[in-house]
Amino acid sequence: MTVVVSRRLFPADRAASPYLDVPFEVPEGTSSVHVSLSYAGEGAVIDLGCAGPAGWRGWSGGARRRFTVTASAATPGYVAGPLEPGEWSVVLGLYRVPAEGVPVEVSVVLDDARAPLDPEPSGPPAPPRPPRRSLPAEAGLTWLACDFHAHTLHSDGSLGIAELASLAVAAGLDVLAVTDHNTVSHHASLPSVGARYGVTLLPGQEVTTDRGHANAFGPIPWVDFRQPPSSWVSFVESAGGLLSINHPLAGDCSWHHPLDVRPPLAEIFHHSWMAREWTGPLAWWTAWDLATVPISGSDFHSPADGRPLARPVTWVAAASPTVPDVMDSLRAGRTALAWGVDEPVLLRVDGELVAVGADGLLLADMWGRRQVVRGELARFPGADGPHRLETPMAAVVAVTP
Repeated sequence: MTVVVSRRLFPADRAASPYLDVPFEVPEGTSSVHVSLSYAGEGAVIDLGCAGPAGWRGWSGGARRRFTVTASAATPGYVAGPLEPGEWSVVLGLYRVPAEGVPVEVSVVLDDARAPLDPEPSGPPAPPRPPRRSLPAEAGLTWLACDFHAHTLHSDGSLGIAELASLAVAAGLDVLAVTDHNTVSHHASLPSVGARYGVTLLPGQEVTTDRGHANAFGPIPWVDFRQPPSSWVSFVESAGGLLSINHPLAGDCSWHHPLDVRPPLAEIFHHSWMAREWTGPLAWWTAWDLATVPISGSDFHSPADGRPLARPVTWVAAASPTVPDVMDSLRAGRTALAWGVDEPVLLRVDGELVAVGADGLLLADMWGRRQVVRGELARFPGADGPHRLETPMAAVVAVTP
């Protein structure tokens, strides 16, 4: 059975709603659903997703033009499971629609045994791990190297989960959050793949809209990105997760959503902050809410794009590298931001500020008071408020809340 729907979309359609449902019926006993999308138009971007009677089945955004879902397997980004009978929808995201419009065609094919699944690669053998950095910590805690933003084939990344885990180990990470866009299809594989490679893969999802992105951390259900962002905050909190505003100042991916309730976390260090003398993200954090716990994320997508994993990195003081302990430490605000696993870092330990690998840098507080750091490990009285390490030319090197 094949259903084909064609129409031309215009800016007025996007103005009415950024999302368009294309409904279709799935009869009892259907073995597979295969959807393909085609469109043409310079500058046009139409995202692709799917919902069934029992809920969300997945999202690939602009990264794919086709997907297949069966009871036992699905294209990365989509959730395998029973194909419940009833009304399904292809969900289109009208991300960019040019003035002259864009012709769009959606094709739905049911019960096609030849429908491609595009399975993930199995991944390489586990690589050797670099020596772990020994950082001073309070009793019962260890500083863990964490990256809280990365993508796989389940959204717009180029690697499978196992390939990403291998890179995380080679980069010296203890914890990596896998945060694919608007889907939780990757969550089920994270514990087993993480155990295989010896790295904690923290479940995440990047709640993605054209007015801002937010990472939802924790083994929680899918967050409906089509709902108002205030609902994301309450939903994630009630589910036991943590929400972070991503790259609040980052071109057309900056944060524009007004919120009455602040999420607990914000991504202050991000790969897009290339000129470290530009302190816009720190100014945003100060104006937004300094009670918001700062974290870092590389926003890794592919080895080919020149933005490596673990740059920047978040050091988290936790009792163990398990997901619950890391989440508890994030809630408690035990973070420190650096540009890499081996880069200078500023820690809070037993009421002191401890600068590691920072000889010759300056320690600065939020009021602009500065003092020179001397030695490989230097201790200072633990004053309140955010502090940072910077070069004599005012390039930001590390931050602690």
